Amino acid sequence: MTTSYNEKQSLTQQTLIFTYFVVNQSEEEEEDVQLIVQHWVRTLNIKLGWIHDFDKLIVNYVMFICFSLNDIYINICYLYLIQATTFFIFDTFCSLSKLLKTFNAHKDCVNSIDYSIFNGGQFICSGSGDKTVNVWDVETNEKIQSFNGHSGYVYWVKFSPYHYHNNRQNVICSSSHDKTIRFWDIKDNQQLQIFNEHTDGVSSIELSSFNNSRYLCSGSADKTIRLWDIEISKSLHVFNGHTDDIWCVDFSPLQSNSNKDNSIGVIGGNGYTICSGSSDNTIRIWDIETTEQSILLKGHDETVMSVKYGSNELGSNGANTILSGSVDKSVRLWDIRSSQQVQKFIGHKYFVYAVEYSSFIINNSEIGYNSNVICSGSLDNTIRFWDIRSNKNVLYMIKGNDKEDYGIYCLKFLGLKKKEKNNNSGLNLYYGSGGGFIHIWG
Repeated sequence: MTTSYNEKQSLTQQTLIFTYFVVNQSEEEEEDVQLIVQHWVRTLNIKLGWIHDFDKLIVNYVMFICFSLNDIYINICYLYLIQATTFFIFDTFCSLSKLLKTFNAHKDCVNSIDYSIFNGGQFICSGSGDKTVNVWDVETNEKIQSFNGHSGYVYWVKFSPYHYHNNRQNVICSSSHDKTIRFWDIKDNQQLQIFNEHTDGVSSIELSSFNNSRYLCSGSADKTIRLWDIEISKSLHVFNGHTDDIWCVDFSPLQSNSNKDNSIGVIGGNGYTICSGSSDNTIRIWDIETTEQSILLKGHDETVMSVKYGSNELGSNGANTILSGSVDKSVRLWDIRSSQQVQKFIGHKYFVYAVEYSSFIINNSEIGYNSNVICSGSLDNTIRFWDIRSNKNVLYMIKGNDKEDYGIYCLKFLGLKKKEKNNNSGLNLYYGSGGGFIHIWG
């Protein structure tokens, strides 16, 4: 097949029009750009390696390269990309980000933070060693609610999508050293539910990625993991196997090919799993449907403090992986399919309390294409960013305030509203410290 001069000229003209439109687009034109990008993927047969959801991407810069192949000139559109809803350019964050604001949040360490959007605003909640759960308006910096019903350290907090989806209630669930999991109604400032079947402190909770977060898993110092049905306030199953305190749990990500409602009924999770980390130095993966341990991951030399499943949106970089942080000062990446450790990130000087997959991408010259960025927070008072495909060097480091932070306990990335995306990467990092502060970096 040959390409005539007129065809090439027409293609070039169309491409230039596309370039002008994209580079000069307004916020109102983003949806139109999505359709145009899809058209050019088909027209130019663009290949992007691991980036599967290219139709979700928005072009930031466009460069054109012409080359000869068998005397046929082909116009190639090379796209330097950011993603409006998922991916962000890491270099932008490094070069433009700074400490934006600080919440004097608690009188003791901030163990956990979460965020939600409701009533047209953005909110974060926090749980602390001072036994309280607080709620903050991100835009006004104001504390809008505080709950003090726990009688021990609050280890974990989560906004509950289930309560909002079913009852239009804005609810936070929290777990504590007092052996309970409690649900708090933000508007009415009252406790809605309490789960109290653990026999020791509940150090971690997570909500299911499926069925509108109807299910909750919890890890406890009683060495068990429990699966709960929030709708009926019932413990569905107890997973036994760890030989020491459990510090962290996570649900596997939503499956795109699963049943419509993803309901697990009484027991049966349609392929979903729970992972857990413990003071027995292991990470274990539990099949919700069979209620059996399916995988055992060994490698850490000390307590596993944080575990996270990689989302399916990460493609070959992160899908089917688990990220972990440990008292042994290391961050590790595990391949679920092979049950093997695939990366070990060394650099922290003290316990690693928090790990997160980020929405940043970076060009990896070793592998020839883009790679995802992960980050970790440690009691050495630093947050470190790593290339998920290379454990050689720390990409970037944020250092906490030595006079007031006393270590990084938790991390959370928060995407910004359009009106806020004027002088940074479009993504802010929230982190809680040992001194009771919540900082926003972006």
